[in-house]
Amino acid sequence: MIGWSNVTASGQQELGLKPEEVQKSKCVLGFIPVIYYSILLCVGVPVNILTAVALSRLACRTKKALYYYLLAVTGSDILSQLFIIFVGFLLETAVFHRDVPSLLLHSVSAAEFAANHASIWATVPLTVDRYVALCHPLLHRQISYPARARRIIAAVLALSLVSGVPFFWWSDMWRNSHPPTALDAVLIWTHVTIIYFLPCSIFLVLNSLIIHTLRARRRPCQEERGSKAAPPRRLGKTTAMLLAITSVFSVLWAPRTAVVIYHLYVSSVHRDWRVHLAYDLSNMLAMLNTAVNFFLYCFVSKPFRGAVRDVVLLRGGPLHPRRTLPQQQAPNNASISSLYSGNHKRSQRDSTPMSPRRARKPS
Repeated sequence: MIGWSNVTASGQQELGLKPEEVQKSKCVLGFIPVIYYSILLCVGVPVNILTAVALSRLACRTKKALYYYLLAVTGSDILSQLFIIFVGFLLETAVFHRDVPSLLLHSVSAAEFAANHASIWATVPLTVDRYVALCHPLLHRQISYPARARRIIAAVLALSLVSGVPFFWWSDMWRNSHPPTALDAVLIWTHVTIIYFLPCSIFLVLNSLIIHTLRARRRPCQEERGSKAAPPRRLGKTTAMLLAITSVFSVLWAPRTAVVIYHLYVSSVHRDWRVHLAYDLSNMLAMLNTAVNFFLYCFVSKPFRGAVRDVVLLRGGPLHPRRTLPQQQAPNNASISSLYSGNHKRSQRDSTPMSPRRARKPS
């Protein structure tokens, strides 16, 4: 990432390589990645903290599982920014030049992958929840509630932590001069499957089913209205937000996935400066995904914008659902009790004695 050697002195001694035998790819970006990651960290962490506070208010106020899933995505993004950007890129690489104990390097690598997996896979329950809500609404009312959402999120985080353990043996692509080994190939394919191919396949299938269901529901309405039908309705805001989140992730993480596979089979990052450049740029794009969700939420969701406004202006918004007053409940119950109210009024009119003005005097 920085313009120093890709192989440390200790690494050269362990491999038995002489300085003239080591072929090193040059980093043409220089200190640009350090500046980029510093700006991304200074902007992304405060923005994600603000997002977490706003979503926690909405979750407490509405008791919807949707906001718990979004809160899990935001928390995982914060962990990714702290472990990958701050510890991995800035501290270890830019400050200490990877001159730290090997055990610490590998432990931080496992933590980085665990945070990365959590950030990506926290979106999968959100996608499943939206699919059930739109395609099976009756089932969604039965199975989607905050307690179950919290259990699912806890399971995803635990599995993400476990999935990061094998990457304790992940090799440093920037500094390892030897070709990828069989273990490197297994770890690389496991990595790209976990972070890209498997979640993107789930997103593609479920989002396609959601869009197909919405189009199928729209056709009968247009046929009933005839040729002078109104313009088709737009997607719901929650569905649009889901499609935006998954689409942005698929676009930003695709270059890194391609470069990692290219490094494995064609040319390594250590030997080819063009692969080195592509790897640096793809990492920068992938990490951008940890800071863009706030702007997507603000663009799509009006309740989220209101919650953010309350947090910024230090307004103590209600943390629990408001209790409706009896006067507010009457209009909601009017349609349900219309038959009863009509019969009740009729019975009152029949049983009420006649007023003196209308009563006839006996002759």
